Amino acid sequence: MALGSTVVAVVLTLLLWVRYANHDSKMGQVVAATNPAAAVNATDPAAPVSATNPAAAANPTAFQPTIANHNAPPGKNPPGMIWIPGGEFSMGANDPPDMNEVGMKATPDGRPIHRVYVDGFFMDKTDVTNGEFAKFVKATGYVTVAERKPRAEDFPNAPPENLVAGSVVFAAPDHAVPLNDHLQWWTYVHGANWQHPEGPTSNIKGKEAYPVVQVAYEDATAYAKWAGRRLPTEAEWEFAARGGLSGKPFVWGDEFRPSGKWMANTHQGHFPNHDTGEDGHVGIAAVAQYPPNQYGLYDMAGNVWQWTSDWYRPDYYKQLAAAGSVARNPQGPNTPYDPSEPTEPKKVHRGGSYLCTDQYCSRYIVGTRGKGEVSTGTNHLGFRCVMKR
Repeated sequence: MALGSTVVAVVLTLLLWVRYANHDSKMGQVVAATNPAAAVNATDPAAPVSATNPAAAANPTAFQPTIANHNAPPGKNPPGMIWIPGGEFSMGANDPPDMNEVGMKATPDGRPIHRVYVDGFFMDKTDVTNGEFAKFVKATGYVTVAERKPRAEDFPNAPPENLVAGSVVFAAPDHAVPLNDHLQWWTYVHGANWQHPEGPTSNIKGKEAYPVVQVAYEDATAYAKWAGRRLPTEAEWEFAARGGLSGKPFVWGDEFRPSGKWMANTHQGHFPNHDTGEDGHVGIAAVAQYPPNQYGLYDMAGNVWQWTSDWYRPDYYKQLAAAGSVARNPQGPNTPYDPSEPTEPKKVHRGGSYLCTDQYCSRYIVGTRGKGEVSTGTNHLGFRCVMKR
């Protein structure tokens, strides 16, 4: 495998790539089955509120109104954070059965739609930036996973000379390629890390306001702990992303481009070889370049994927729905399982990235899910934090 002059040994590439193979695959575009009902306030924010919404109890697998808590924030917002009131909502992907084959099946693991209640919490307005992560590294001396030399015991078949620190990088091919082979546009690059997102010749100078990328799960949790915060659960993330709306395909509403306006950093042109940049950006963008959602959160769709704290299982929503009651503050399954890579422990990713397109990856659609092996970062994966008081 090669990226420009950077030569990556095939053995190590494949060994490390297996941790990431399904991140942006099997993604697709769906048409919304929207619910126009407006959100209402809960009268008892301390308990599930299905009793105030008989329609939700009668048909739990269809989108019903979001019932937001009415309690005030517990004090002033911490710097850079927004209060998310919590409440009960319909979680999951839109479910038009005739759209299963579109865009490589984005929605099956986001079904069935089910009712969830989450307590209120504070959330970062934006993804954690390079500038913020640099302060953490300076204060703690932390070394990210991508900056550490791979251990021989983790890759027993790799020659010692191939055990070199690095990470996974997207590189657009110079021609159209079949979309069933992600190794045409992803490769393991020696020297790629958060300070050099695309390899040792790249850097983040002047990009302090860009989201930090090339962060593995433990890197994100280490930062969050240092900042007195944590990563959001998948349920918290989706409640916040929806911004009080119910059943909308996008965090801003029904149309991908309302009145012709770009609302997120996604891929235009022919994937993966050509991004026209019609939305104003080719590749990653600084945070907060597009309008926030109704809760004041930026970039909850597109730009970079975001880690959540939940283990990934494609059948988890079925488990919650089978319980027959509102899931209260769900923390995700106890163990991970991805049928395509049963031995790889994966966490849920949310939000999509600048590579998402209806040709291949349309997981900027709210309710759809991504996944990633916990020790693997990429140059389109970041995170944001939450906290309670």
